[in-house]
This record gives sequence, structure tokens and C-alpha cells, in this order.
Amino acid sequence: MIGSQSLLLVLGVVLLLFGGKKLPELAGSLGRSMKEFKKSVEEGESAGTPARPAEPAAASGGRACPRCRTALQAGWVHCPGCGTPTEAAATPPAAAADTPPPTA
Repeated sequence: MIGSQSLLLVLGVVLLLFGGKKLPELAGSLGRSMKEFKKSVEEGESAGTPARPAEPAAASGGRACPRCRTALQAGWVHCPGCGTPTEAAATPPAAAADTPPPTA
């Protein structure tokens, strides 16, 4: 734990290294950088969590996951909610079905 004597010693060393005129500038720049860091973290958290659809896609005429009924977009082969493969993932593409298996 940091005691009051240790804190005073650290503040005294900082005062000797930087001087009395430079300390307010350093404290201001530290405060601005912390504020900017918090702002970027909050923006990252809000952008990193996608909103879940309120209603399943079956009601709107689109595709839905057979397991959890999450709305699926056209190109998705796995459900983003539960990871279940969709019908498109179970059916191989036509080009892959025509190629022979690799020989070892």
C-alpha cells in the first residue's frame, strides 16, 4: 500500500524533476489524455455490441435461425446468436460438388 509518506516523497521528486511551472501543464495534458481515452473506450463499447432484433425474421418474411429464431441475412451461413449452421451452409456449392476429392 502507498502511505502518505511515500506519496509526499514521490510528489517531491516530481517537483524537483519538472519544476513548479511545468507541473500544471503536465497535469492538464494528463487530464485531457485520460478524458480522450475514456471517450474512445465508450465509443468502442457502444459500437462493439450490435443490437439484437426485437422480432424474428420469419415474421418479416426473411430467413430465421432454426434453433434460436434470430434474423439471418442473405449471405450468412451460421447464426450469429447460437452458431448453428443454416441451410446454406449444409448445401455445398455446385462448383465444389463437381471437383474430385484431393488424392494424397
